[in-house]
Amino acid sequence: MHRIFTTSVASVYPHYLAKVERKGRTREELDATICWLTGYDAAQLADHLDTGTTFADFFAGATLNPGTALITGSVCGVKVQEVEDPLMRQIRYLDKLVDELAKGQALEKVLRG
Repeated sequence: MHRIFTTSVASVYPHYLAKVERKGRTREELDATICWLTGYDAAQLADHLDTGTTFADFFAGATLNPGTALITGSVCGVKVQEVEDPLMRQIRYLDKLVDELAKGQALEKVLRG
C-alpha cells in the first residue's frame, strides 16, 4: 500500500491551494475542481477536510465524474491514463486537474466542459 493512500486529504489540500493561489486562482476554483472530479458538494468536501479523511476513504466514497476518461497527460513524469492501480490513478487525476488549474487553463477546460 502506498503511503499517500493513508494520508489525509486535509494535509495535502493546503499544498494544492498554495499552488493554485500562487498562479492567481482561487479556493473556489480549486473546490469546484475537486467537487467536479469526486461528485462531492462543497459541504461534503468541507466535512472530509474537517474530519481528516484519508485519500483511500475519500475516493472510496466518491462518485467519479464520467469525464475523468478525458483526463490525460503526465504528472511527475507518469501518464495518468497508464497508472494501473485504480486509487493511485484517481489521485493522479486530482493532481493533473490541480496542475492544469495552476497553469492558468480556463476552469471550463479543466472540468472538461
